[in-house]
Amino acid sequence: MPIRLTRITSRPVFYQLCTLCIGMLSLYSLTITYHSSFSGGCLKEVDSVFGEMVSTSPKPFLSKNDTVTEDVFKWWKPIQGSRENFTYFKMTVEKTFQMIPPSLEVMKPSPGRCRTCAVVGNSGNLKGSHYGSLIDHHDFVIRINRGVTKGFEEDVGTKTTHRVLYPESAPRVENTTCVLFFPFKIHDYEWLRTAMSPENVKSPRRIYKDKVMILSPAFMKYVYDVWLYKKDGYGSTGFMTVVLSLVLCDEVSVFGFGIDNDGNWSHYFERFKYNGLGTGLHSGKVEYSIYQRLHEEKKIQFFKGL
Repeated sequence: MPIRLTRITSRPVFYQLCTLCIGMLSLYSLTITYHSSFSGGCLKEVDSVFGEMVSTSPKPFLSKNDTVTEDVFKWWKPIQGSRENFTYFKMTVEKTFQMIPPSLEVMKPSPGRCRTCAVVGNSGNLKGSHYGSLIDHHDFVIRINRGVTKGFEEDVGTKTTHRVLYPESAPRVENTTCVLFFPFKIHDYEWLRTAMSPENVKSPRRIYKDKVMILSPAFMKYVYDVWLYKKDGYGSTGFMTVVLSLVLCDEVSVFGFGIDNDGNWSHYFERFKYNGLGTGLHSGKVEYSIYQRLHEEKKIQFFKGL
């Protein structure tokens, strides 16, 4: 029997900057939403296989009361070579949430409009794409790592509601942008506390503590287990962001993933001197094939650029 979608929307207050991050988190905390086919309206029944993949997602974000089991920690710990034990990890996470304000009220479902999300990667195939206005038309625009807009507005747009980052990839973040923080090691939580501290108020890498959501290691493991079938290492930041959007949003559009015209995994805002650039520990080809399949099955709209 097919899984039926549940429509999740929020009141106009959702758009107020002070509740932007909480609104997106609340979309999940109330119930899981499933992505729809693009024909026949925003929400409709979806096939049971896709529905089951999405419904098995753990809570994507950590909170003061929802932390991580020791089994998940043991899977997550070797990703980037953390040496500390589970006790130290729990203490570090607890200290981090002493700085982050508690969540506001949970948004309630209503028969309003659906939520559209644009996930914008950094591929060089965005150059000359003229996707800017299309990207900005979405309710949420999620940019990844150092993806810039200035000077590239025609191709990538100007709107940024959410920024995915980890310490090594952190750009300057405006106080109107929600941070989706992806921690890959225990030190990342310590870095985040420093970035949110009052002493860091004048730093260009300041993070605003009332606009932070921390991705759970349990969600990272879920992406590896369910979407990558426990192969090819853990998912890339971009791939995990796409899966996260499938869990949180009603309609997902994906831009800026894959190789450029020269066959390189390059960035639209950088110039590379060498050809044959790859994707490091991540299997870019495997992840790209999944984007293509999701597009063919009308679970996402995948814009391949030029």
